[in-house]
Amino acid sequence: MKVRIVVTLKPGVLDPQGKAIHKSLEGLGFGGINDVRAGKVIELDVADGTSDDDLDGMCRKLIANTVIENYRIER
Repeated sequence: MKVRIVVTLKPGVLDPQGKAIHKSLEGLGFGGINDVRAGKVIELDVADGTSDDDLDGMCRKLIANTVIENYRIER
């Protein structure tokens, strides 16, 4: 089974990568962009019986830094 985990910075956490993307887009002439936040997507191919608790544990222990990041699991 394919599982996608989307990790984003929590609101209020400084995002230098997002700022760099924003500045670069403006430099290329793209206007109307108010803000950019960068994140990451991790795709896992797991056994069909993998529980939600196991997936949550993977995120909390390794994939996301829960102090500054939120994550969402998509099956």
